[in-house]
Amino acid sequence: MNKVRTPIEVRYQETDQMGVVYHANYLIWFEIGRTKLINALGLSYPEMERKGVVSPVIDAQVSFIKPVRYGDAVSIDTWLSSYNGIRSEYSYEVIGEDNEVAVRGTTKHVIVDKETFRPLSLRRKFPDWHEIYSKLIEGE
Repeated sequence: MNKVRTPIEVRYQETDQMGVVYHANYLIWFEIGRTKLINALGLSYPEMERKGVVSPVIDAQVSFIKPVRYGDAVSIDTWLSSYNGIRSEYSYEVIGEDNEVAVRGTTKHVIVDKETFRPLSLRRKFPDWHEIYSKLIEGE
């Protein structure tokens, strides 16, 4: 499995005065897609958090290609695009009903101790995640 597709129904409150999805909402949609990908891999953010670890975004990039409007049905394709044992990068494409890309983006993440925010190695702290992520990047 390389990509996970997640359907999204554009809600009125997600749009701005121009009637298009407000730019910050794409980051929320990216999180929805990322969570679905992680679940599809058999992994769990809540399980990670129960162990006192969180995964903050350290960088986010979004490119707007076509407007998405209230009432549109779109999907978000999400995949792991880079991983080095410490940092994970996820890529996203918001796909319209016409099957064309409306928005592209990436988010980069690390894991940190929830209390101290000290960086941790995903490879050491969660070897199961590391193994799955490594296989995804290697194309297995």
